This record gives sequence, structure tokens and C-alpha cells, in this order.
Amino acid sequence: MQVTVIGGGASGLMAAYAAAKQGRDVLLLEKNEKLGKKIYLTGKGRCNLTNDCSPDEFLQNVVRGEKFLRGAAYRFSAADTMQFMREHGLELKVERGNRVFPASDHASDVTKTLARACEEAGVRIRLNCEALGVEIGEGEVVGVRTKEGPIPSERVIVATGGLSYPSTGSTGDGYRFAKEAGHTLTPCVPSLVGLEVREVAAAQGITVKNCVLTAREKGKVIFSELGELLFTHYGISGPLVLSLSAKINRSDLSEVELFLDFKPALDENKLDARILRDFSERTNEQMKNAIRGLLPAGLCKLVLLKAHIPAEKQVNKLTKEERAALVEHLKRFPMRPTALRGYLEAVVTSGGVNVGEIDPKTMQSRLVRGLYFCGEVLDADAYTGGFNLQIAFSTGFLAGNAP
Repeated sequence: MQVTVIGGGASGLMAAYAAAKQGRDVLLLEKNEKLGKKIYLTGKGRCNLTNDCSPDEFLQNVVRGEKFLRGAAYRFSAADTMQFMREHGLELKVERGNRVFPASDHASDVTKTLARACEEAGVRIRLNCEALGVEIGEGEVVGVRTKEGPIPSERVIVATGGLSYPSTGSTGDGYRFAKEAGHTLTPCVPSLVGLEVREVAAAQGITVKNCVLTAREKGKVIFSELGELLFTHYGISGPLVLSLSAKINRSDLSEVELFLDFKPALDENKLDARILRDFSERTNEQMKNAIRGLLPAGLCKLVLLKAHIPAEKQVNKLTKEERAALVEHLKRFPMRPTALRGYLEAVVTSGGVNVGEIDPKTMQSRLVRGLYFCGEVLDADAYTGGFNLQIAFSTGFLAGNAP
């Protein structure tokens, strides 16, 4: 049986390997000059390739597609990914949050391991070969169109990625192939990306650790987590914000309110007592200096501005109402997101091929026999921590291993 895999990223390489291990004649097409270009960028060049957790814990970190991915999560789990990598010569290490990285800290070693496994399994790899479309006849796949001519195939696995990091070749080809085959697409949006927020540019470059970021939509809390946040020239980023973006990227941002708790370990009363104690030692200081024990210096003026307290006001002239406003803004610093950053910065794409039209056991199209989809091209995505690459490996394995 001739199997053609379109896309040499994480899901495509795993699919090609799994299909070849079934004894099939496998050809992998990659339009770039090398395999796994997006893998090289993940984890800041270190590649957080999975998360050392149970299938249930993995599914708890899936934002969309959890039900669809349930079978895949158990069929090829994070433990299976780690075993696969080790069996093919890649040493691993587990860091904070159960994030799994190559021991070398080189993302390139992950790509090399996948490529080596494919070559050992007999996969033929053709670089600089762009697929133009999938050929379909009488409800089943018959081949792939390329600039070099048609490639007859009994099975085609589309593993072309999404729209994030377009410089790696993720330009939405798979969405077009799916649409031409009659599939419906969930509109795509960037995910795991920074948020544009007005009036915080003065704090650019400041990182706040151990803070709680809360989001409310139409008055209902939809996200609240402890972690790290970075103020940027455009707004906010950092681990907390990336996770939040996955939750709100399909929302009307005009209905989303954000609140930052700078002191989650202290309730209002304890924080007020702490402020009174600090101020008793600094009665003649200006407010912008007196609260430096509570905040990074670059945030002091911004918080005072939001609380309508003059930065130059002396501590001994602060009213009880102003102190209450300070407590309020340290516990619930308000922000309004205006936009998501774009695909150039997004870690993954949210949206894609409607998973209701895909068999979750095999990743085969329910509309066209012999046509399979895996990885980021599907409408399934997760939080940061190695979970999105695990989606790629799990769905790729199922697509290649389909009977």
C-alpha cells in the first residue's frame, strides 16, 4: 500500500514512522529544505516535546478537542512518546511542571531522532517538494498533486500544521486540502500568544512572579491561575498570559475583563496591615517610593495612577480612602485586552478541520476514504507545557497506524 504523508513536522514524522512500521510503502513530502522547522523553534529552541503526565492529566490540559482526543491520549500517551524517543537514542530530562526536554537542550536532536526513526523504518523522504492538492476520485483518495507531477497514493495523511510561525512553512495548506475534500473548518485564531493591553507600556520589561491573573467574561470568572507575567511594549505576555489566550481567543474581547493580584498570599486585611506597617516607617516619603517594598519600581507609578493617587503625594497625607484604593489595585489591578498578538508570535493555531468529521480512532476523514488528518491542522489545541506536541504525536501515530 502506497501512503503519502504531507508535512515533515512532529505529527507527519510520527505518522510516516507508524505507517512504515506497518509494512507500508511510505513517502513523506516536505516543502521546506529540511524537516521539522517548527520543532526547532519550540521551547525557545530547546523543544518541550511532551509532558510527563497521565492521559487523564493530559486531557485536563486540552482546551478544545478533549473528547475527540481521549482515545488518542490512551493509545499513544506521553509515556509512549518518551519511550519512543529513548528507544531511538534521545536522552530526556523532566523539568518544572513535568515538562520534558531533550537532555542536550537542543530541539534539533528531537527532529534528528524522528528523522532517524523514519529512515530506519524505510520511509522515503522528499524535501523541497510542495503538495498542491489531494486527488480524490469517487469518494476516495487516489493521489497527491505536486509541482513535479502527480503521486499515486492509496492513503494520504495531511500533517501540514496550522498558521503559527508561517516562516516555518505553516501557511494553511492543509485547511485548503480539507476544504477541497468537502470538510468544514472551524475559524482559526492564534493561541498561546501575548495580549495587547492599553495603558501598561510604562511597565515594559517588568516580570511579576507568583501573581494571580483572573479573567471575567460577562461578569463570570472563566480563568484564574497563579504564575508569572511579563509586561511588554504592547501589553502582557509570559506563561500565565499564554494560557489565558487559549481560553479567550474565540471570545469577544470587549466583554473580557482582566484583574491581576500582585499579593495573592495576603488577603485585603493582611495587606492593609502590611501597608500601615511599611508606611509607619516612611511617613515623609513620596508614595512612588514608599510602595517599593510591595512592587517592582517600574510598576509603582502605574498602580498609583490606576488608583488615582498622586505619585508625589507624601505618605502622611494619604487618606483612608486612598489607602483602600491602593489595596484594591494591588489585589485587583484592572486591565482590558484589546487584541491577541498575531500568528508570527503564536505558539499554535486554534481552529481548523472540524473533528466531528474525523474518526477519532484512526484520524481518517468520514467524508473521503483514505484521507487522514493529524496534528495542528485539526481543531484541537492545549495549554503550554508540551501538550500540543503530544497532540501531534498521538494523532500522528493513530493516522499512520490505522488498519
